[in-house]
Amino acid sequence: MKFTKTLSNNRTTGAILINSIFSAIALFVNGLGVYLTIQANIGAGPWDVLNLGLSKTFGILYGTASIAVSCTILAIDVALKEPIGIAMIIDAIVVGKAVDFFNKINLVPKANSYATGIPMMIIGLIIMAYTEYAYMSASLGCGPRDTLLVGLTKRAKKLPIGGVLIVLLSTVTLVGWLLGGPVGIGTIICAFGTGPIVQIAFHTVKFDATRVRHQHILDSLKVICHSS
Repeated sequence: MKFTKTLSNNRTTGAILINSIFSAIALFVNGLGVYLTIQANIGAGPWDVLNLGLSKTFGILYGTASIAVSCTILAIDVALKEPIGIAMIIDAIVVGKAVDFFNKINLVPKANSYATGIPMMIIGLIIMAYTEYAYMSASLGCGPRDTLLVGLTKRAKKLPIGGVLIVLLSTVTLVGWLLGGPVGIGTIICAFGTGPIVQIAFHTVKFDATRVRHQHILDSLKVICHSS
């Protein structure tokens, strides 16, 4: 019990290392979920519309575009003085490159109809939901986009988080579409289905994300330096 608590609180260098590796594995599998939502071929999720639009416009890999977007968001998070954790940096790098890996090995062919595309999209979202639980439970930070949403909501004052999310996703989708990203029914499924799917997934594993106290990267470095 004590060892489990030490792990969840990241009190030692070993705990931080174990949770970082655990987060990287979870986020790699999260990339599989993202890959499936793209291969569903019925329109990508809002952020992936942007990533794919950038990939198409500049002739770069999806992962490269994803890292560029994630690093930009991380910079905004820092500017907004939101807490940054090690897992956020892992997220920025691993997910996009995992998608590139699955693309390279051509793990699943693109769906050619709604009958196969919609189930593939939903399976991808379910994988993303459970892997989000997995890496968030490591207490090393949320994803850059979730942190941005929280930061913007704090500053929007009268606009609720749902309203901020709609504005953010609409803007991202529009920019991505203008760059040539795929918009379709899958975009709508991702935009409105992700929240409920995540909520159901968290409920099945009895996980309350609001009770997790994520460790700031500076505190992680203090623990590591103190141990050495």
